[in-house]
Amino acid sequence: MRTRSRENTPLTCNHLVAYFGPMDEVFKALADASRRSLLDRLHARNGQTLNELCDGLDMTRQAVTKHLCVLEEANLVTTFRDGREKLHYLNPVPIHEIGERWIRKFERGKLAALSELKRQLEKRDE
Repeated sequence: MRTRSRENTPLTCNHLVAYFGPMDEVFKALADASRRSLLDRLHARNGQTLNELCDGLDMTRQAVTKHLCVLEEANLVTTFRDGREKLHYLNPVPIHEIGERWIRKFERGKLAALSELKRQLEKRDE
């Protein structure tokens, strides 16, 4: 079995199931409720400092910092230095890619079935 050079994770040699890279990191980052809470806070008000993100949370500053690092590694959060402050911004692109790659394809069938049901009910009512 071949392995990737950057990481020693085995490849399956099947392009349909050999997902690796950024998408895995996004799913891992989103798996934690605390990280999702931080993303919600950034969605509500983008460009917050670490102190602002810690305010009102039942987590230590170190825990928030670790969660933010995971979110940055998954490219869900980007940072910008403004003088001495480090501002955190939500990056919606990876979440959009999940929607395009995983959610939309599964809802097509359901939407088509609902559309057909609506058409049949409207036809019956005429």
